Amino acid sequence: MATVLTDADLPGLIDAAGTVAVCRDAILAAHRGELTAPPRVHTELGDGNLIYTTGRLGDKWFGYRSYDTIKGGEQLVVVHDGSDGSVAGIAIGHDLGRMRTGAIGGVAADALAAPTASVAGIIGTGPQAWMQLWAINAVRPLSRVRVYSRNSERRHAFATNAAERYGIDVQAVNTAEAAAEGAEIVVLATSSGESVLDTAAIDPEAFVSTLGPKQYGRAEFDVSLAERARLVTTDSVAQLHDYDPPFVLAGTPHEGRVVSLGSVLAGEAPHSAGALFCSVGLAGTEAYLLARLVGLA
Repeated sequence: MATVLTDADLPGLIDAAGTVAVCRDAILAAHRGELTAPPRVHTELGDGNLIYTTGRLGDKWFGYRSYDTIKGGEQLVVVHDGSDGSVAGIAIGHDLGRMRTGAIGGVAADALAAPTASVAGIIGTGPQAWMQLWAINAVRPLSRVRVYSRNSERRHAFATNAAERYGIDVQAVNTAEAAAEGAEIVVLATSSGESVLDTAAIDPEAFVSTLGPKQYGRAEFDVSLAERARLVTTDSVAQLHDYDPPFVLAGTPHEGRVVSLGSVLAGEAPHSAGALFCSVGLAGTEAYLLARLVGLA
């Protein structure tokens, strides 16, 4: 009988540090070729898509996540036992995917932010911004956070909730540049189709992570963010190359600079201050996390 999990079950099963550790394992497994993680697949269904990210860990398990752009409904993650194909686990809801995305950002911050980093600037106040804070605070205990979004009410609510949750100094500020100023970790987590931040406001040594749109004609950052970066990395080079429209750095001198986060973790690419991480969603990581939660190796 398959184990069925909902959002309400997850906090009792794994915390931020544990989720980061599992996602680190998944990224390294993909880098070694053990985790098969192809680019996501879109199936057109009239006025929207059903989207799948799939993965397989050798003979241990295979699985997928599905989500839609029709109603923005609940996501489904399914993992099959690799020995007989039986369904071993099902997760229904939004939070497993959000935890996995946050944790991948935590892996990148742990690898590339200064070991002593304690000040973060967050641009965006949606669920992804919240989960980035959740994961990053687990790998770099933060003392100060500045947050900005276009909606004043939302950014003040985010700051109040985060300060109460984590017991740290979290303040809402009036501009993205004010959020980035003095920050050792900068997170862009918006749905904006145009650049949300003047790159000059970012400290040259700061680690920057971007989660939002990053394609030609619709990107939350511009090429200047890569120009200031000493290292440009992503969780899935294959997914970046599969974008249509193309990745915002395609055709620029920086396209060839992009290396996988797995290669950084494996010591095959340099750890560097001033790094840029482009989070695109390594396929198979949701199933990898679910497999761990239901006891598959």
